[in-house]
Amino acid sequence: MKIKIFRNKEPKTPEQKREIRKDRVLIILSALLIGISFTPFPMPFPLFLFFAFIPYFFVLEKRKTLLRINQGNYLLVLILSIVTIYWVGSWQSKADPFLMMGGGVLIFFYPVVFLIPSTLYYLSSRVFKGKFIIWLFPLFWVTAEYLLTLTDLKFPWLTLGHGLAKFTAFIQIADIIGAFGLSLVVLYTNIFLFRAAKSISEKSRKYILQISLAGVLFLIPVIYGALKLGNFEESENKIRVGLIQPDIDPWDKWEVGSLNDLVELYFNLSQKCIDQGAELIIWPETALPVYLLSGTYPDIVDTIYHFLRINNVHLMTGMPDIRFYFNKDEAPENSKYAEAADYYYTTFNAILLFSPDENEIQRYGKMHLVPLGEKTPFVEQIPFLGDLLKWGVGLSGWNTGQDTTVFMANINSKLVKIGGLVCYESVFPVFVTHFVERDAQFLVVVTNDSWYGNSSGPYQHKEFAALRAVENRRAVVRSANGGISCLIDARGITIEETNMFTRDYLVVDVPLSDEKTFYTKNPFIVPVLCSVFSLWIFGINILMGMKKKFKL
Repeated sequence: MKIKIFRNKEPKTPEQKREIRKDRVLIILSALLIGISFTPFPMPFPLFLFFAFIPYFFVLEKRKTLLRINQGNYLLVLILSIVTIYWVGSWQSKADPFLMMGGGVLIFFYPVVFLIPSTLYYLSSRVFKGKFIIWLFPLFWVTAEYLLTLTDLKFPWLTLGHGLAKFTAFIQIADIIGAFGLSLVVLYTNIFLFRAAKSISEKSRKYILQISLAGVLFLIPVIYGALKLGNFEESENKIRVGLIQPDIDPWDKWEVGSLNDLVELYFNLSQKCIDQGAELIIWPETALPVYLLSGTYPDIVDTIYHFLRINNVHLMTGMPDIRFYFNKDEAPENSKYAEAADYYYTTFNAILLFSPDENEIQRYGKMHLVPLGEKTPFVEQIPFLGDLLKWGVGLSGWNTGQDTTVFMANINSKLVKIGGLVCYESVFPVFVTHFVERDAQFLVVVTNDSWYGNSSGPYQHKEFAALRAVENRRAVVRSANGGISCLIDARGITIEETNMFTRDYLVVDVPLSDEKTFYTKNPFIVPVLCSVFSLWIFGINILMGMKKKFKL
């Protein structure tokens, strides 16, 4: 007896095949328009976001089955991912094969998450009838964006609001609605224009009203932004900061050679900043490829303190960090056990703050670890995955930091409060607000984007920081191993920056601010309201299914 795994499909007519090809072209067109709205494409490309979804909406609205709707949405986000985050696997000659594999998985996994809005769109059609349901699609899309900031598989890179990072006038309203709110504005503008296009094709004069409403929705943020930019007053309370960009090959750095030579390189660049009046020096992520505070490198620690004290300067640096526990009861649940030495320990991709006038070192352990790159997803729940999935430079086993830390630096008799973010933590809109809520006066991002070469990734990462600056009205400084190191002011404008892959330093005057924006105080309004509505749609469908099954 033969078992048929696949049913024989009825052959498609030439007209049906043409329709399928037309749909694919429209979906791919939308994906390309969305993709080139993101950095490194300059203005006016971000403006494409406001009409990029129109071809896709023509396809979406005529599809009626869950399978066909999800097929279209998967293709849309797959092409978008290939265009915008192609770089995540590194794809360089020195790149670790596991990192490449992880990058490839991410490109194909990312569209799976965005089956959530398309599925909810289909489910909403069972609750509401007619053309109304297209207006619900933005709520579902933002729900998916928000979900990408949660769980061990988080990667909120392609939040639509991030695509507007270079549209300075428009993004000023992010201090009220945040990046997720910008995504809603983008999508609803698309829907108004889509409805206008439909009205024109149907020879209806409704298009005049629909285009007008799209224009109003677009102009409100622009007018708000113009007012904000026109009335912007920079704080006179500033500190002078030196940003170090050593441009060290990230693959070779972990094959530790002379640690003293590496420290000397940092000192030489730092001294140039100090000669220009720097009061705080910032080194990039994992500046030294060792656990400096493990007790193994007391001479290096003493050398750093000596340098800071003779120059009366503070040092904030990305650094691997390890903490030991000789009592099991004191060790955190996620600690690792060293059987040979009989102790527990945790390791972190961390930021350390060294002060010239005290021996206590302030620490922050990175809380949002890159899936597969820095942490094996769900390793706490499935421990053996940690042994299966490790990549060459040994970064896939960091522990997750447990609390946001605001660094306190007493600089020239002035207490300065600093929020420190490690690398891609700056991509999380809600997360960054926690540092500002705890009174951080400016934000520091230490990063090492050199893993990804001269691709779109480092440029996107830098520009997304502009959204965090505007949302919280805080200056952001970035110290990046190979670039881009920079100062971004509270308007999201880059004041000074370095070039990629240059050994360089930058001395900048960083404004300190104590203002807390509406968004800083209320970052959950947009994503939670969207998510609650999405859950309601899902719940209603479950109840409808139960009612039908049990004939209630």
